[in-house]
Amino acid sequence: MYKDIKKEISGGEKQTTNNIMEITAVIQGLKTLNRPCNVEVYSDSAYVVNAFDKGWIYSWMKNNWKTSNKEPVKNKELWQELYSLTQKHKVEFIKVKGHSDNEFNNRCDELARGEIDKLR
Repeated sequence: MYKDIKKEISGGEKQTTNNIMEITAVIQGLKTLNRPCNVEVYSDSAYVVNAFDKGWIYSWMKNNWKTSNKEPVKNKELWQELYSLTQKHKVEFIKVKGHSDNEFNNRCDELARGEIDKLR
């Protein structure tokens, strides 16, 4: 959303995970921007928000995409793409409590359920 302009995008894949879709949603949203912007990303995904707010992604990169347990980071290619996009824009990640009757979070859930129904 920008001022009074709202654009909705959605999509899905048959063989995926919730975490993949959460990262992909942010990637696709940032890809819709035509020029560098200040962006607030609201998400109920602790996985996505914490990766940036708690600095996980910076540690992963420093450790050659290994977790603190020395395991390979899951969804590395998506994290790399998302990180690249955060370098083009000034992005602030804001955690939203899921299923707490937030108008926009409810709309995102509705769009996601619609995409799941299309894939059945």
